[in-house]
Amino acid sequence: MSPAIRAKGAGKKAFINARLLDPVKQTDETGGLLIEDDTIAKSGPDITEGTVPDGFEVIDLGGACLAPGLVDMRAQLREPGFEHQETIETAGKSAAIGGVTTIIALPNTDPVIDDVAGVEFIARRARKVGLAKVFVYGAVSKGIEGQEITEMGLLHQAGAVAFCDGIKTIASARLLRQALSYSTFFDGMIVQHPEEPELSKGASMNSGELATRLGLSGVSPLAEVIQIERDLRLVEMTGGRLHFAHISTGESVEVIRKAKKRGLKVTCDTAPPYFALNENAVSDYRTFAKLSPPLRSEDDRQAIVAGLADGTIDAIASDHNPQDADSKRLPFAQAAAGAVGFETLLPMALELYHNGHMSLLDVITKLTRTPAELVRIKGAGTLAEGTAADLVIFDPDRPWKIDPYQFHSKSKNSPFDGRLTQGRVLRTLIDGREVFSEGA
Repeated sequence: MSPAIRAKGAGKKAFINARLLDPVKQTDETGGLLIEDDTIAKSGPDITEGTVPDGFEVIDLGGACLAPGLVDMRAQLREPGFEHQETIETAGKSAAIGGVTTIIALPNTDPVIDDVAGVEFIARRARKVGLAKVFVYGAVSKGIEGQEITEMGLLHQAGAVAFCDGIKTIASARLLRQALSYSTFFDGMIVQHPEEPELSKGASMNSGELATRLGLSGVSPLAEVIQIERDLRLVEMTGGRLHFAHISTGESVEVIRKAKKRGLKVTCDTAPPYFALNENAVSDYRTFAKLSPPLRSEDDRQAIVAGLADGTIDAIASDHNPQDADSKRLPFAQAAAGAVGFETLLPMALELYHNGHMSLLDVITKLTRTPAELVRIKGAGTLAEGTAADLVIFDPDRPWKIDPYQFHSKSKNSPFDGRLTQGRVLRTLIDGREVFSEGA
């Protein structure tokens, strides 16, 4: 049977015989969880079939994993302005299948989310759709044009959880210094796309021997680390919180590792392509693997894995960047960069566990608790009593051959097309409501 996207009522549910993964308590144990209406009433090893109170629907998970719903801190939902590529509803359906219950959306829509009205629009639309909980980044600059700073304080009060200029680098040192300084008044976080614009202009892929052989313009990995090194000076100057998105190179990992040891308020994330693929994925001009930043060398890929394992890289995000078919069916140099990320986020992250690089609990922590803490979303990424029952139930060993044409996103492009993986979401719950159930 095909997967069902639905919103089945909450009520009282008891999940038993589960492998409970609690990233806050840092526990991985057999147990159960009780839901009353929209919140978690209790979880732990003492919840068994014999201890469930009367009035609860008992669901035996048969040893499947139960964890907080995934918190995806970098996604493009395309609404408003680019609904032919994605909408909040289609993104919500795709997220539900991927176990994502909380999304932080980039502000590069049309119009740009650079005022209170934009923040409120996304909140209203997400509530109406009733799938994933959607928060937004406010734009750092008006129109994401990199010139004039937005009213960040007002955006923060309206609900913006952090600030960035979407897929654009905040190139102006003056603007970034302003934003970092201003954000300290409300403990805000600035998110940077670390790519020096002049060095990356017109580039299609990672520079090197492969780019030369394919006849494509390449961007040096140094374009990423140069931007990071400049921005770290501004963190030192202002004391602000700066987060680097989707880092992709070994040198970036090393520079950030050293900055953390010096006590700077710097964090970072990466996305599955950068620890699961290398530049060889584009060797046949495969536009599905054209991303921004581009796929890097095998040495860089291994360094990203090491950075995740040792904690230098704080979180894993989907980098969901849906493109319509016409944008991808072009010569490589002209094709748009980006790929669908929600439905492959968990199985690709689980490769870190299956390959012995990280424990299952550590992988889940980077997908749940840590991103929630970075953007200061309370009650997400936890199994704590009294918090929203936003949950994912999954089988970490279930085999799956990735087929983008089965995605529920409007976009059907993925660099993982045809890849054999392990790990499938069985159920997704938001506020105790079942929004996805495999085979239902």
